[in-house]
Amino acid sequence: DSLAEEQLQQDPKGLLLGALKSENDKAPLQLTGAAKAFDSKINGRLSELLKTAPGFQKGEGGLFYGLDDNYPAVYVANIKSLNRKCESLENIDEETENIRTAIGGGVKQLKSLKLSTIEIDPCSNAKAAAEGAYLADYHFNDLKSDKKEESKTELLMTHLANDYSKILEDWNTGSVLAESQNFARRLMDSPSNLMTPTIFTSNVKKTMSEFNNISITSYDQDWAKEKDMRAFLGVSQGSCEPPVFLVVKYNGAQSTDKTSLALVGKGVTFDSGGISIKPAANMDKMKGDMGGAAVTIGTLYAISKLNLPLNAIGIIPLCENMPSGNAVKPGDVLTAMSGKTIEVDNTDAEGRLILADALTFAHQFNPETLIDIATLTGAMAVAIGAGAAGVFTNSKKLWQELQECSWKSGDRLWHMPLYNLYSKQIKSNVADIRNVGKSGGIGGACTAAAFLKEFVSNTRWAHLDIAGVMSSDGDYPSYLRNGMTGRPTRTLVEFASFLSSLQ
Repeated sequence: DSLAEEQLQQDPKGLLLGALKSENDKAPLQLTGAAKAFDSKINGRLSELLKTAPGFQKGEGGLFYGLDDNYPAVYVANIKSLNRKCESLENIDEETENIRTAIGGGVKQLKSLKLSTIEIDPCSNAKAAAEGAYLADYHFNDLKSDKKEESKTELLMTHLANDYSKILEDWNTGSVLAESQNFARRLMDSPSNLMTPTIFTSNVKKTMSEFNNISITSYDQDWAKEKDMRAFLGVSQGSCEPPVFLVVKYNGAQSTDKTSLALVGKGVTFDSGGISIKPAANMDKMKGDMGGAAVTIGTLYAISKLNLPLNAIGIIPLCENMPSGNAVKPGDVLTAMSGKTIEVDNTDAEGRLILADALTFAHQFNPETLIDIATLTGAMAVAIGAGAAGVFTNSKKLWQELQECSWKSGDRLWHMPLYNLYSKQIKSNVADIRNVGKSGGIGGACTAAAFLKEFVSNTRWAHLDIAGVMSSDGDYPSYLRNGMTGRPTRTLVEFASFLSSLQ
């Protein structure tokens, strides 16, 4: 052990390898190609050790020291269970997700040793391995004053891998997908005093400036008044922070005539609830109420980095929802950009108000597919928790496409209903519609979606309620640490990639 510690101090490099474990405890671990190459290099010592190592559960692994001078620390992860006794109800590609989980767990273990470099086995899916590695590597410590204990670890795909040059592109794609989600996580994790609408905008402009195929325009309060965005401005008027209406355009197709995808992201940088103020407990998490905006930006970041051949646009209304003498009040009536009048029954149902104007604005680009993303309702979190983001859509085909992309990404979506019943429940006695259902919180996610539907004429529209997947305690998925998740960024990137394949 002392020799291993000395080696770690001199050359802090780790190796992360994969193995395949049957559900039969007596069956030996099967090594991946990279693991076999390493085992051969050290004359079979690894496979001998694994014969007596305790049986690994799916996604778990073991840490070994002193096997090789080049790699003082070696972690072997079980990337899947080979047997399937019954039909899975997980609604994801489990073999691929096991790779993300196992590799992510290995990165966390090896990072705790303060290594300078970790070389990683791509297993049978370099893209998934890179996703798991880079997502597990993220840790929000930007605001720590003492960073001496924090070590930067470089993650690389190991050259022990078979067909290294052929699969390097897949590894790089996976790293971009993880990087885009981590970008969204960083935006969400930042405290609201350091991520105001103005700061969010400047952050996006700074990060996106490297892309030639991106154009960014930010509009101020006066512009929103000219556009008659009274629903958006009604929410923002309680705060001293000025609102921003952000438009990010990506042009990757040969023709600029067609917009394949429009993403509309809710950007409430802090939600106190307004006059209908929230309870104090966990109100700090409302710094993440701009999760839809963060996911929109993360998705566009990946689309740009991957140079996908399509045109896409991100539309993001940014503001705070605060109580003050200027704040909108319960019972007030706002006139949206579309001309519809809205009775504000509850000022804490503000996300749908700013999205109403953003969705109306999005239609002028005539997108083939329109998707809004929002941490919209606590009711969504109550319904399915962190298991999936809820999807409400007016197109069965669009749902099938999104579901397939979530199966591939491992970041699930779940189909929710848009019955006429919910539209009836948002009818108002004093205005066209009200911003909460007449039954109070019952079916709250569904009535919120019905409200948004009032501002949509596009026949391929989906609303993603991501309230339940906004944050994580580090338990699901296990490769994400505590904090904001940036979900479901990778699913939307997979969807954009799917659309680009149709061009």
